[in-house]
Amino acid sequence: MPVFVPKKIFFTKGVGTHKDELHSFERALRDAGIEKCNLVQVSSIFPPHCKMISKPQGLKGLTPGGITYCVMSRCCSNEPKRLLAASVGCAIPADKSSYGYISENHAYGRTEKQAGEYAEDLAAAMLASTLGIDFNVDESWDEKKEIFKISGKIVRTFNVTQSTICKNDNYTTVIAAAVFVF
Repeated sequence: MPVFVPKKIFFTKGVGTHKDELHSFERALRDAGIEKCNLVQVSSIFPPHCKMISKPQGLKGLTPGGITYCVMSRCCSNEPKRLLAASVGCAIPADKSSYGYISENHAYGRTEKQAGEYAEDLAAAMLASTLGIDFNVDESWDEKKEIFKISGKIVRTFNVTQSTICKNDNYTTVIAAAVFVF
C-alpha cells in the first residue's frame, strides 16, 4: 500500500454568508481560496520534514477537482449577533525528523484571540506530552508557552483563526485550515 506523506503545507482561513448553509460554507471556502478542491479532512499530524509555504505558493500547487487533504475547523450559525470562531493551532518540534501536531477549535462566543490561543495550546500540549515535556495543564497558555520554549524541544507554535459576528439571520460560516500539498 502506498504511503502519502505531504511535503508541503499552507494555512488559510475564510468567512462566507448566504441564506443557505451549504452556500455559506462554499463562500467561506472561496474566501480561503480552496473552493476548487475535493477536500478530505484528516486528523492532526504535522508530517516530519514538511515545509511550510505561503498561501499563494500553496494555492498554485492545487488542481481544480483534485483530492486535497486538510485539517479543518468549521463553525456555522444563522443566529443574529452570534460570535463564531474557527481556528487551527500548530506545534512544530525542533527535530525536523519528528512529527508535530495540528489542532482544530471551533467555538461560539470566543474571540479570535481566545479561540486561536486555545487551538495553539491544544497542539502544543499534544506535542509536549509526546516529547515527554512536563507541564501543568491548568497553567495559563503564556506560562505553558514559556515551559515549551525553555525545553528546546518545541521550535514553534502558532494559530490561524477566523472569527466573525453573524450580521442577520443568513447563515455565516467561518473556516480555518491547514492544507497539505504533495
